[in-house]
Amino acid sequence: MDTISRENNSMLPVGGIIVGVIALLLGGYAAISLSKVNKTLAEHQAKVDKVDNIEAQAGSAAATADQAKKDIGTLSRSTQDAFNTIGPTLAGLREDITKIQESMKKPAPVAGKKGSGEPVVAGPGEYVIKPGDSFAKIARANGCSIADIQAVNPNVNAAHLSVGQKIKLPKK
Repeated sequence: MDTISRENNSMLPVGGIIVGVIALLLGGYAAISLSKVNKTLAEHQAKVDKVDNIEAQAGSAAATADQAKKDIGTLSRSTQDAFNTIGPTLAGLREDITKIQESMKKPAPVAGKKGSGEPVVAGPGEYVIKPGDSFAKIARANGCSIADIQAVNPNVNAAHLSVGQKIKLPKK
């Protein structure tokens, strides 16, 4: 047996060298492949970092949006409470305005003396000017002439008669 193993031993170192070279080539290839993987991993890590940054920003934006939603809800309730408080006051003001508008539509009573609030009453031989009156109309209604009315009212301008103004009538 010793002889057989000695004869085959001459190929053993050559086989070891071949296996070593193959292992060396495989190791070199593995090192090159590992280098490429590390480079690709580094590139992907930058992208992963960007994604993580975007995720953090999205989380922050979501938190801000939630806070804004709460603030809007609070503001909405506050505004509604203010309207509920002011509503009755506005309704009262509207009623007051309506009353004022209605009172403005009614004709104002003809006042006597300033500030008295009483209507002017004509005494004997007097006439109270009404809307649309003129000396000619008054003269016809009382059976006299315009000149007679002007004679007893020398300080009255016939072109500027005012409602509620008293004038004298001539004696018949």
